[in-house]
Amino acid sequence: MQQAYEFKDTSKPLSETLRGLIDGIEGETVTLRELMDAVGEQGLLLICALASLPFLIPVSIPGVSTVFGAAIILVGIAIFLNRLPWLPKKILDRRLETAKLVPALEKGVGIVSRIDRLLKPRMSGLTASGTMNRVNALGITAGGVLLMFPLGLVPFSNTLPAVAILLLATGMIQRDGLVVLAGYLFLVITVIYFAVLAILAVSAGQGLASIFG
Repeated sequence: MQQAYEFKDTSKPLSETLRGLIDGIEGETVTLRELMDAVGEQGLLLICALASLPFLIPVSIPGVSTVFGAAIILVGIAIFLNRLPWLPKKILDRRLETAKLVPALEKGVGIVSRIDRLLKPRMSGLTASGTMNRVNALGITAGGVLLMFPLGLVPFSNTLPAVAILLLATGMIQRDGLVVLAGYLFLVITVIYFAVLAILAVSAGQGLASIFG
């Protein structure tokens, strides 16, 4: 039986860790494998937080949501199963343009630095037990699924699930149950937003059908 994967508490600000990671990105392209190799001891949850950063702007970079969304889903499943993740070579080695990725990450770090000031251990019931961390992992996985919806050109369609993933991951890293709870709130907001978009799309389709029918 594989040994459970343990996540380490940290007092180091997440924005500081991410800043060091971004500063280490060199060349015209970078792969998810290279980013994961540079993550360090904060582990899988930091990967999820990192992968959410490019989407913290109203309209995201085309194509990135597929790679990072799939990675978040697979990492979330790995956290749920308490084991290291398996990621397809196609996802790990897809080349991403640093000229587009790094500025998005830079903006994300600015947001994370504001979150850092709010992070502290509290509401431990949402992060202290293995059972709750498995539930939280399912929340991260759900956020990854929502992130992959083909709505990248619709404002906030990537941003809302990315915020949920970021809050869940950072809350788990630093044992902040209130931030984890906020992550679930953003998941609910995302589902409601997507439902409204679907209703509007159906209504528009029916309207066109009545005009041309």
